[in-house]
Amino acid sequence: MKPPQTSSAHVLIFPCPAQGHVNSMLNLAQLLALRNLHVTFLNTEHIHNRLTRFADIESLPARYHTLRFKTIPDGLPEEHPRSGERSVEPLHSVKVHGKPLLRDILVKEKVTCLVADGFFGKLANDLAEEIGVPIIHFRTIGASCFWTYFWIPYLFDSNELPVTGEEDMDRIISTIPGMENLLRCRDLPSFCRPNRAKGEPFIPLETIVSETHQTLRARAVVFNTFDDLEAPVLSHLRRRFPTIFTVGPLHQHRESRAPTAANTMKSNNSIWEEDMSCMAWLDSQPFRSVVYVSFGSVTTVTRESLLEFWCGLVNSKMRFLWVVRSDMIAAGEGKDESVPAELVEGTKERGLMVGWVPQVEVLSHKSVGAFMTHCGWNSTIESVVAGVPMICWPYFADQQVNSRLVSDSWKVGLDMKDVCDRNVVENMVNDVMVNRKEEFLQSAEKLAILARKNVSEGGPSYDNLDRLIEFIELISQK
Repeated sequence: MKPPQTSSAHVLIFPCPAQGHVNSMLNLAQLLALRNLHVTFLNTEHIHNRLTRFADIESLPARYHTLRFKTIPDGLPEEHPRSGERSVEPLHSVKVHGKPLLRDILVKEKVTCLVADGFFGKLANDLAEEIGVPIIHFRTIGASCFWTYFWIPYLFDSNELPVTGEEDMDRIISTIPGMENLLRCRDLPSFCRPNRAKGEPFIPLETIVSETHQTLRARAVVFNTFDDLEAPVLSHLRRRFPTIFTVGPLHQHRESRAPTAANTMKSNNSIWEEDMSCMAWLDSQPFRSVVYVSFGSVTTVTRESLLEFWCGLVNSKMRFLWVVRSDMIAAGEGKDESVPAELVEGTKERGLMVGWVPQVEVLSHKSVGAFMTHCGWNSTIESVVAGVPMICWPYFADQQVNSRLVSDSWKVGLDMKDVCDRNVVENMVNDVMVNRKEEFLQSAEKLAILARKNVSEGGPSYDNLDRLIEFIELISQK
């Protein structure tokens, strides 16, 4: 790394108000601040308050002297659930009410570069052009899903969309460059489906496409990925978006680049309270014996689905650590009905259920042998870095694409999408943990080695982060 120098650049980082978006963009903020760029991280008040309670972000400016935080309201009452099918309402509310607030901050803070979440594409682009501030888009999804979003209009042109019904779901999509014949209709982003799953957040397909194409107006685009992971797609993306910075995995970057003193007190970037008892429990388990289960910060399930997963895990006879959020059961579903005695007993013998965990630390723990995941991009890339095979049960948005990459492109796990059956859960857990264990572990370790090489000094992601910082300083001067 070059020796730190005082920078005249002042970067405003503006994520969508959701755990996955805030997590990766806050990692980038810390990395920029390490190089003495002045960074203002703009959160909604709700997200900032939760980060203050559970992530100790108030300690960050003491460690990163050029980093500070600003907030704006999201326009919703505090008691709003902000999960499940209502999880996108804060995003829409900020789009509607946030423009004058963002304009005011950009002007008053004398921002020289705006790094905006790509989901806020039009809002951020319009303001940046109005004020004359250069803008970079940060896409918190993987490059492959972003490219799929971008290509959706052409799928209609080639009559590969729309999806006509359930009988159409296994039809192969053949015309996405770099992903030819990889995706089936059921692997397309959930917004492409003719019917929403129960409890799934609703975002019109036209909005997804429009915001994706807004990234063409940005000066550059940043992805939390690395070249070896999504090489075929990135080669095509660079023809449409000539200035791309692949700087992932960002959480690994932050850990490897931060000074030792800064690493002694890591911010977990979490808006949920972590139950640290899980770490002591993991310490007491045998090597690679535990299935870690988490469906992220937004996913909701029916009580029936919860019991199917629970039965499958207990019937597999494997040890399991399961994150069950307090708001995870879908609204309107009973929460207090009795649980079959065999599930209670099986969990006492081999399992632990908690509200939230420090996921990066859990995935890197020696006792974890597999990850049953919703395949959000942060969870996916964290599992890749840790070398942990996956069992994928995607919920919505990019997760359908990611789970297909896991199973059929990278071959580091199994894809359980569109199925919630105790027998399937049991069989897949046993396949990943026992029957095909070595096969998946070898594939996962190969990817993990590539991830670590990318963020090591001289690696592509390491160099790309330096290039991004130089690019920000250059466009800030102009």
